Amino acid sequence: MKGEISLKLIFSMLCKHFFLFCAGILFLAGEAACDLFQPALMSHIVDDGVKQGNPHIILFFGLFMLATAAVGAACAVMRSILSATASQLVAKELRSLLYRKIQTFSFANMDRFPPAALLTRMTNDVTQIQRFINGLMRILVKAPFTCIGAVFMIVTRTPQLTPVLVGILSGCIVLTIANMVYGFPRYQRMQQCLDRLNRVSQQFLNNIRVVKAFGREKEEEDRFGSSADALAQAGIQAQHISAAVTPMIHLIVNLGIIALFLLSRNESPNHVGRIMASVTYLTQMTFSLNMVSSIFNTMARASASAARIQEILTEQPAMKSPWNPLPVSLDQKEQIEFQDVTFFYPGAESAVLHHISFSIGPGLTGIIGPTGSGKSTLARLLPRFYDPESGHIFIGGVDAREQNPSALRQMVGFVPQQAAIFSGTIRENLLWGNPDASEEAIQKAAQMACADRFIEALPEKYDTRLGQGGVNLSGGQKQRLCIARAFLRQPRLFILDDCTSALDAATEAAVLNNLTSYGKQGIVILISQRVPAVMGAGQILCLEKGQLCGQGTHQELLKHCEVYQEIYHSQIGDDVHG
Repeated sequence: MKGEISLKLIFSMLCKHFFLFCAGILFLAGEAACDLFQPALMSHIVDDGVKQGNPHIILFFGLFMLATAAVGAACAVMRSILSATASQLVAKELRSLLYRKIQTFSFANMDRFPPAALLTRMTNDVTQIQRFINGLMRILVKAPFTCIGAVFMIVTRTPQLTPVLVGILSGCIVLTIANMVYGFPRYQRMQQCLDRLNRVSQQFLNNIRVVKAFGREKEEEDRFGSSADALAQAGIQAQHISAAVTPMIHLIVNLGIIALFLLSRNESPNHVGRIMASVTYLTQMTFSLNMVSSIFNTMARASASAARIQEILTEQPAMKSPWNPLPVSLDQKEQIEFQDVTFFYPGAESAVLHHISFSIGPGLTGIIGPTGSGKSTLARLLPRFYDPESGHIFIGGVDAREQNPSALRQMVGFVPQQAAIFSGTIRENLLWGNPDASEEAIQKAAQMACADRFIEALPEKYDTRLGQGGVNLSGGQKQRLCIARAFLRQPRLFILDDCTSALDAATEAAVLNNLTSYGKQGIVILISQRVPAVMGAGQILCLEKGQLCGQGTHQELLKHCEVYQEIYHSQIGDDVHG
């Protein structure tokens, strides 16, 4: 059933280029017809020309053969151009379709499909389908046409070979079906092993500095070697089927040729050309059946790849947008409210947040807690990266589930823990926050994030090109660029998820002072593990093990929240009651 569904995907994509496909088939039919005429013309040259000593017949049929070969070559060129065009167009559309589908995924969907698996589907799996469509137009249609034509020519010219042909075709059909039945799961396993190899490679390349710093090259080499071995073994097992089928098809057809000679031993010497033609037709049958077997191998891989692509295309976004989304707004009087919110990550057995309830108004709010307390998870719920398992989140008095995620995120400035820097210039990175921002706005945002200091010191200033991931910047510089990018958005809701950890004390104090000022015109949520970063906030939420254990100002938490007291004592060292 899965194979049928995946093949439907392939043919549905091909149907979009129906006329291109039909034109290719017409040229392919012309090519196959020219190939089938050649042995018949050769038999006339031998039987009617060479045997009879008639040079005119030899010249006539010889020229006829040359003309037929020229027409066949022209048809082959056009068929190749059309098949390549159709396969490339289908591959382009499939990749675009996958890309658009992945864009609709929520974080929960992305948790199910790691980046390496998505990358394999968009590259290798699509390439397998492209190869199949190219082969479909070049081989699969031509092979049956040639095979049927060869059978017809043999039966009409040497009818005594009919039982032999039935035996040959029966054996080849059985082998081809076996090739498909046993090949599909093996090729699917091969693609899964390729996923794993890509995942291991991606992890190594992303963390190569850490690997070298800890001298773990040997361990990573072993991991890569294990994945590569698994892929090689899967590939070998997949090729075992075709490695057995192709020689057996050759054997069956060669036995048929021997049978032809045995059955033709009493033929008249004047029919040597006919026998030669029959042998040639049997050879064409062999070639056609091998082509069919080969394309079925490709189809098995394409079917496995299409099933994996279909899995992405049929994946339902975990987050649903409402049919009639309510307008999103956050003015200076409105607030964010969590009501009894509980959240599980997909596939997790225990909740990360347990029955959280609080409200946040305009100004700067700090969130603090030990590692793993749920701070970052709470931040991801606000822009609707995830929806809670139970409970409600109200933004501006409206349940977040009733709001369109895209519209909601337009008023959110989110700075994650990991500084995300794109290849390009500093200006291009900042303009991600607001593509229409003026030069004055860009510089103002950089000043608010204290990034203007190092940017102005660079030779190219805002036009300085950054390497992949901002490799030519320090950790603190990357964090300041990300904060500036969020400032440029002028968000009503500003969320900073522990993104000042790499800043020195003076720079962090300046950034926090600017955030406090910005909080007068919106809601600023600052997540940190450090007390000095949040102690100036108008309100602080203290989390532990996914539960809200304290809420209030710095002084209030010092008096009433034991978890906050422990964090303060471990970082500041003063007597909290002093």
